[in-house]
Amino acid sequence: MSSKPRLLECLLAQPMAQRLAALAVLTGAERAELRHHWELWARPEQLPPQDDWRIWLVMAGRGFGKTRLGAEWVRRVAADNPDARIALVGASLGDARAVMVEGESGILACSPPRRRPRFEPSLRRLVWPNGAQATLYSAGEPESLRGPQHSHAWCDEIAKWDNAAQRAEQGWNNLLLGMRLGENPQALATTTPRAVPLLMQLLDQEDVTITRGRTQDNLSNLPARFLKDMRRSFGRSALARQELDGELLTDIEGALWTRAMIEAAREACAGAEPVRTVIGVDPPASAAGDACGIIVAQLGDDGVARILADATVQRASPEKWARAVAEAAAKWRADRVVAEANQGGAMVESVLRAACVTLPIRLVHASVGKAARAEPVAALYETGRVRHVGAFPALEDQLCGLVAGGAYQGPGRSPDRADAAVWALTELMLSTRAPPRVLDL
Repeated sequence: MSSKPRLLECLLAQPMAQRLAALAVLTGAERAELRHHWELWARPEQLPPQDDWRIWLVMAGRGFGKTRLGAEWVRRVAADNPDARIALVGASLGDARAVMVEGESGILACSPPRRRPRFEPSLRRLVWPNGAQATLYSAGEPESLRGPQHSHAWCDEIAKWDNAAQRAEQGWNNLLLGMRLGENPQALATTTPRAVPLLMQLLDQEDVTITRGRTQDNLSNLPARFLKDMRRSFGRSALARQELDGELLTDIEGALWTRAMIEAAREACAGAEPVRTVIGVDPPASAAGDACGIIVAQLGDDGVARILADATVQRASPEKWARAVAEAAAKWRADRVVAEANQGGAMVESVLRAACVTLPIRLVHASVGKAARAEPVAALYETGRVRHVGAFPALEDQLCGLVAGGAYQGPGRSPDRADAAVWALTELMLSTRAPPRVLDL
């Protein structure tokens, strides 16, 4: 037996400081070879479980090292199994290629030159020198996973997969039904947590091995100021708990919106011709206080309203938030601004006009509480008449914090983004000015 495995095993048994000291005496060629031994550099939680696992779920905050973990696992599978047929499933084919294959921590970047796979973009395929293969798939096209067989799979950001019409679950189920090659088929799923049906399903399964982690677990490989800046910006908000701490946020009892409702409303792009576009504005009480909620919503010719953008600005002067409204109106070609006038009265319109907002402005006055006026809008979500084109984490956290008949329980002091969205959607769908919905018979 070669002494190299024993030397590597001895090196791995040493603390990191001693490993680095030992590496310092090696030649450049020797160090270049060792830099591709993932076991030398990985944290324990980045290595596969020791038991005989079938599904490994890694749920952690951003910057934890999930992509590197997945790429290195695939590389090891390919090296050890010349007959391996691996599925690489991203939220889209673009994500699979840009992150999983060609990303800074992707498969190509992690592979040593002599053992790097050949990428064949037209075939969506990686081929290793020993014959192992990996094929790219889009979770947004679940039928593409019906039929192909695999021995292994890496599924990235499964909480980001398209949840409309249960596409995420369909894609996952089709993948598992095709995991029938080799003696021990295995699937790795890496993701930032979000309370979507597929992730909740996996968390409840007994045959899923779960690894959890936070951004700060990987501080030695992140820019020195990254986590500090993120904490300063987001504090202990729901967004920070989810995206940095890897915490799965569940629903608040009595909330008007649930995470499942919002995920069911999500779509990748607007699927209808625009009829009206409105900017909802919730002005702050003062420049040093809450944010100015600015939400862009559009009514399509299919009778469905869509949230297109969140242009909210933080701690802004009246002039600054008015400019932000003007820019959003110009960018999205809005035909009306709907702004709450409880804070500032007629001054709100004056500030907007000074910022060159020339389209019609409707000032609205809140006569009931935030949750009460949000209830009819929440009902629109329940009946499938509102969509989110993309993801709006800060807005969605606030919507999920509005409790029927109760106080706001979401992040921050005030649901400024949610308020702006409610005003915009009310104008589009519940106002007497809203055009009638046309149905094809």
